[in-house]
Amino acid sequence: MPPHPNDRRIEIDKPGPLETKITRLKLSDQVYERLRDMVASGELAAGDHVPSERVLMDRFGVGRPAVREALQAMQNKGLITISHGERSRVNALTAGIAFNQLDDIAQLLLSSEPANIDHLKQVRHILELGTVRIAAHLCTAQDHSDLRSLIEAQRVQLGKAEAFVKADIAFHCRLAKITANPLIEAITQMMLTWLFDHHADLLLWSGREETTLAEHSRLADALKDNDADQAQTAMQDHLNRSQERFATPSA
Repeated sequence: MPPHPNDRRIEIDKPGPLETKITRLKLSDQVYERLRDMVASGELAAGDHVPSERVLMDRFGVGRPAVREALQAMQNKGLITISHGERSRVNALTAGIAFNQLDDIAQLLLSSEPANIDHLKQVRHILELGTVRIAAHLCTAQDHSDLRSLIEAQRVQLGKAEAFVKADIAFHCRLAKITANPLIEAITQMMLTWLFDHHADLLLWSGREETTLAEHSRLADALKDNDADQAQTAMQDHLNRSQERFATPSA
């Protein structure tokens, strides 16, 4: 039987397996992608001035609104800093900038689902136990001195709950810095900040602040001795003490 005259049309109209839909990007999105590529390639390096709006308009063949919207998106992503009366500058790309982009979503996630606080506690437990083992092998005399100074700075804040907790966070972040891993440092900072915002009691046991200071001292001494096992045990005890007291009751 000869093929139906419409058979060819049907085959042509049928999408092939490799075909994808064509999407039309806004002009500002296209400008943003070009600027982002310039940062990624090093054409725009940290500290460089961003080309003026007029230069960008001429380079990309777009109007001022598209350029301004793209620059605002770059600032929102932490890639550049826009200052009134000065030319915009490219920011140094850091782990902190990357994780700050997650902050709003993470805060919403923790607020909307209380069980996620327990999940975050578990992440803290895993991260800080691993962190302290790495730090124990790398801790220098200067690192130990800094930790000791932070313990004394925290002691000064006795009786001031919020300041005491912020000093507690500073101690743990300085400990994370010893690893020389900027991702560990940034994650530790964000994680403890989220816990402080949503479960401050996890970081402060009212009436037992001296216990916290003593545990920090034990940690610092183990790090000074470069004793990874003792440092991990000290951290385990430190975390368990607060974890058990403030465990979220099951439904």
